[in-house]
Amino acid sequence: MLDLNFPRYDFRFKNNQNKIAVFDEIRKKFVVLTPEEWVRQHCARFLMVEKNFPKSHINVEKQIKLGKLTKRYDIVVFNPNGKIHLIVECKAPHIKITQETFDQIARYNLSLDATYLMVTNGLEHYFCKLDYEAEEYKFLRDLPVYQPKQQNKNSEI
Repeated sequence: MLDLNFPRYDFRFKNNQNKIAVFDEIRKKFVVLTPEEWVRQHCARFLMVEKNFPKSHINVEKQIKLGKLTKRYDIVVFNPNGKIHLIVECKAPHIKITQETFDQIARYNLSLDATYLMVTNGLEHYFCKLDYEAEEYKFLRDLPVYQPKQQNKNSEI
């Protein structure tokens, strides 16, 4: 597979009916290794290793309802309170990131209300923070590292 613009990670592979499969740590199963899956696996590992998101807060390839349509997001990261922190849209490396890609993730976000968005084809990464009051995206150089909130001993529960 193609080298991507992520740190190098170790993955488990197996040959299943003449198709290469990669072990997905989040879904806890082997999945067919497509170019988009290669990007998705790197991105999930990037979020866990580099950005410190707990594996238990990450969801991969789940269906969502958008009006009458059923779509499937690539990666969602939840906050401890269950709200969505980040939505990631992954594309295969040969797919250019276009306005259409941003429109797609924006449509997903209409029902998910994330704080951050990430779009990647493994070679280029775009990060946005949503400003709901100003109704705009603020592009970022990188995603902030996840830092769990410390429980203040004097705070009320």
